[in-house]
Amino acid sequence: MEEAHIAFVSTPGMGHIIPLVEFAKRLITQHRFTATLILPAFQDDGPVSTAQIAFLQSHLPAGMDYLLLPPVPLHHLPPNARPVTRMCRVMDLSLPALREALKALMAAMMNIRRRLVALAVDLFSTCAFDVADELGIMRCVFYPSAAFTLSFTLYLPELDSSLQPGDEFRDLARPVQIPGFSVPVHGKDLIDPVQDRQDETYTWVLHHAKRLSLAQAIMVNSFNEAEESAVKALQKSEPGNPPVHHPVYLVGPLVRMDSTSSNNNNNNLVGGGSECLQWLDEQPERSVLFVSFGSGGTLSHQQLIELALGLEMSGQRFVLVVRSPSENSMAFFSTQHPGDPLSFLPQEFTQRTKNFGIVVPNWAPQHQILSHRSTGGFLTHCGWNSILESIAYGMPLVAWPLYAEQKMNALLLTEDLKVALRPKASENGLVGREEIARVVKGLMDSEEGKKMREKMGYLKDAGLKAIGDEDGSSTKALDQLVSIWKSKLAKTI
Repeated sequence: MEEAHIAFVSTPGMGHIIPLVEFAKRLITQHRFTATLILPAFQDDGPVSTAQIAFLQSHLPAGMDYLLLPPVPLHHLPPNARPVTRMCRVMDLSLPALREALKALMAAMMNIRRRLVALAVDLFSTCAFDVADELGIMRCVFYPSAAFTLSFTLYLPELDSSLQPGDEFRDLARPVQIPGFSVPVHGKDLIDPVQDRQDETYTWVLHHAKRLSLAQAIMVNSFNEAEESAVKALQKSEPGNPPVHHPVYLVGPLVRMDSTSSNNNNNNLVGGGSECLQWLDEQPERSVLFVSFGSGGTLSHQQLIELALGLEMSGQRFVLVVRSPSENSMAFFSTQHPGDPLSFLPQEFTQRTKNFGIVVPNWAPQHQILSHRSTGGFLTHCGWNSILESIAYGMPLVAWPLYAEQKMNALLLTEDLKVALRPKASENGLVGREEIARVVKGLMDSEEGKKMREKMGYLKDAGLKAIGDEDGSSTKALDQLVSIWKSKLAKTI
């Protein structure tokens, strides 16, 4: 019997790569698949980052390889081109190299009784569907975000056709009702790439949203119990629901929980990471708020000051991860102030809070902190990976969205799942120290926060069952998909 092989194509970015690798692990360990991850590269920005390469070299399972496509030039793009535009252009220009890479992969597998059965791409790579058709393999999408953001993306072409030229979502008088989501969403809270319909980014997102209907399978990093309404909307062809022509499979929560997540394995941690965990060991159970804005989030200098003073004012124990501030909320695409991140905190802040807080520059071991017995809450930028990690550890949240789809994720957490509090910004967009203190105390030391912790405990158990039990919803969804892929082995490509 031949082995089934699947090729993944992903735009670089750890938020895409990590869940994709976790999905591949399940295919390999549970269903005897093999896999290849293919990444495009940006000539103007250099190849895939050193950190990403280090992750690929150390975290890919046996049976999975990775391949970097040759860099493509982007000198014709304007300097202010948005990240999504850059990613889509790169993928489009990389199609010839992708075609040759897949042909070479298929030729190499002929002599080892292995067959490429599917090509799974991310939202910004649906142009690769044409290559899949040429090679006679299934067109699939791996969607690393929430099911209800997929619902919005599928609904976007219909929504776009209802607007007049020059209309913008942020100016709509009425909120948008997303199929499968109980709460209407104001236009300004929709995903960042649709906020300017005159920009090339919007054109690309709309283009890929239309092509999603060509997918023969869409895998979503979520699970039924967390998004029941969205699941029903995605899987039923009824008036008002997104136009789904092929099955949607919820296969999550896909969260990296390897040996580096254990509190008993700290030998690989140095500096702030090791010190932080040692400090946590000395704190009471569930007493500490973890504050981090992910691998790419930053605050303005003034907002960082208000955050620090708000934490101090709350009197609650905290671990604060600090990056040098910038005026752009995305560290990957902004110029941060030079210098030691700690130098941007209020004067003598670390001295005043040394008895109940610890500040870590740039990076902290998130898995170990969230799984630690002393951690009782998480102030997060609402990236989907961080949300799923929070669910995996039963951690209630303070929602502080910054960019991408994070405002929509925050609505899911606060209005639908009711596992998070969200601070309110003033008219100038700044969240003040008093508001921060109020929300932090509400999460860590109130009856409302206790109920959120209980709800997170339910979601934790449901997520573990979905992906861990033989009859779990995500396990059964993956089994169905694998059966389809393996049926291709009996057919001649």
